[in-house]
Amino acid sequence: MQNRYDFIYLFDVQDGNPNGDPDAGNLPRVDAETGHGLVTDVCLKRKVRNFVGLANGEQPPYEIYVKEKAVLNRQHERAYVALDLKPESKKLPKKEQDAKNVTDFMCRNFFDVRTFGAVMTTEVNCGQVRGPVQLTFGRSVEPVISAEHSITRMAVTNEKDLEKERTMGRKFTIPYALYRSHGFVSAPLAEQTGFSDDDLELLWQSLAQMFEHDHSAARGQMSARGLLLFKHDNRLGNVSSHALFDRVSFERFDPSQPARAFKDYRMLFDGQSIDEIIQPGNEKDLGNGVTLVRRF
Repeated sequence: MQNRYDFIYLFDVQDGNPNGDPDAGNLPRVDAETGHGLVTDVCLKRKVRNFVGLANGEQPPYEIYVKEKAVLNRQHERAYVALDLKPESKKLPKKEQDAKNVTDFMCRNFFDVRTFGAVMTTEVNCGQVRGPVQLTFGRSVEPVISAEHSITRMAVTNEKDLEKERTMGRKFTIPYALYRSHGFVSAPLAEQTGFSDDDLELLWQSLAQMFEHDHSAARGQMSARGLLLFKHDNRLGNVSSHALFDRVSFERFDPSQPARAFKDYRMLFDGQSIDEIIQPGNEKDLGNGVTLVRRF
């Protein structure tokens, strides 16, 4: 990989809870001071992992390390078995090359290890990997309002409860919110983990399609709405990421009405409608060694 990337990922939710907070009764996550909605980076990475697993059948080199019911020490043991090494409790192999080999095994076989990194210093130690791809929290472009709904369950769990009143419950949704998350791809770190251009293309595909395979009653309708890539012609980058992100903003077409759909917003680049600057699928040279790529 010869380029650094910074990117802006846009997604929205309609009548759903994009990321419930278990510490707050599963209410949608919000910034308590501003009221803006939040979606954690962990939540977004989970959906990427799920899509990659679905798309590639959980086969090397696209296995998923952090997944439901995974026993991490068993995953680590595979590296030692493949390299004919005996693990020592909580310690890496004494030989430096053997220690590097067990970590490299994990990077080669597990997409999320070589992409996001992993701390694998458990009972069976496979070292620590710093991932080349990182994501920020998703933050709504405007404050959100949570709606609370009463729901009932018609069925009962046990026969003895047949004559009891129906069970009541609560469901929380956001009528509509558009979120933006920032991401970073480091070429030097990609070289260390073996993250390739093919892996990068799979990441972009995941961000475009992961919500299509993540629908649920709780999340309502969630959709990927945009992916803007800032491609640097230098492995270390040409411009600070924040200087690029600050050039993208949003405004409502009708400020007097609450937003209820993506079409209610206009995306601006340097204060100008982005549709006038670049169409989806195209590239634009921004100067200073940076190219804007609009994936969708």
